Amino acid sequence: MELIEAIVLAVLAASTPLLLAATGELVTERSGVLNLGVEGMMIVGAACGFGGAWLTGSIFIGALFGIVAGTLMSLVFALMALGLAVNQVATGLALTILGVGLSGLIGAGFVGERITPAMHLYIPGLTDIPLIGRVLFGEDAFVYFSLALIVGVWLFLYRTRAGLILRACGDNHVSAHALGYPVLRIRTFAVMFGGACAGLAGAYLPLAYTPFFIPGMTAGRGWIALALVVFSSWRPGRLVIGAYLFGAVTILQLHAQGWGVGIPSQFMSALPYLATVIVLVLLSRARTGGSTAPAALGTVFVPDR
Repeated sequence: MELIEAIVLAVLAASTPLLLAATGELVTERSGVLNLGVEGMMIVGAACGFGGAWLTGSIFIGALFGIVAGTLMSLVFALMALGLAVNQVATGLALTILGVGLSGLIGAGFVGERITPAMHLYIPGLTDIPLIGRVLFGEDAFVYFSLALIVGVWLFLYRTRAGLILRACGDNHVSAHALGYPVLRIRTFAVMFGGACAGLAGAYLPLAYTPFFIPGMTAGRGWIALALVVFSSWRPGRLVIGAYLFGAVTILQLHAQGWGVGIPSQFMSALPYLATVIVLVLLSRARTGGSTAPAALGTVFVPDR
């Protein structure tokens, strides 16, 4: 029972940054924008989040630093891709390269430092319940916030007028503009939301997952988050399943090495990314009927002057 509980807790911890980053990217892509700079925004959020927490001693302020850093990075993308109509794929890749270098510069002075990680919830009587107690009532605030965020995004997209307008901008930006909706402004806010979520996902790593900062600690999680959005067919409910599935694959390779499974450790370490590639290949071969992918995803919109 203790082993099962430990594995479930590890899966929740490994899945939370994926869920946070993928949720923000889902909203961005539903508006019709493809931002491949998630990895860059995450790693900058990690550096700024750790720096903020180390300097102030507050995990909350560190999380805010991560959110602000991710949002500012997303504004760079919005300026280039939306304001200047630069190719979105090239801009996103450049943003990732910029983020990796910028995070190394920001975090150079914090390498080797440690902080007290985010506290876990404890409710007497409930947290002590075997197996489910720590899973349901013993996690940190980031885990609960990630679940609340995905519920909020689902309600926003499918139960509000603003969500309908955002999806309309992604499905047919020309028609949305003809109806009088500010497509560029809506897409900019969606990109900013995605950047804030990516920054928070990156900040989660040094603030709760591992209480220290090292360069490149996101380790490709931003790319997995991008794959998760496609895996979920741009639906929030499926995104939760996909995030925890990929988190389970990540933890599986760690436990398999601990159990002495006769498979090269390098292959086990590559297993989460191999699973990402397999999923993308299967999705590309599947029929496109009934797909909820935004029709205008990645297209450049230039309003009439």
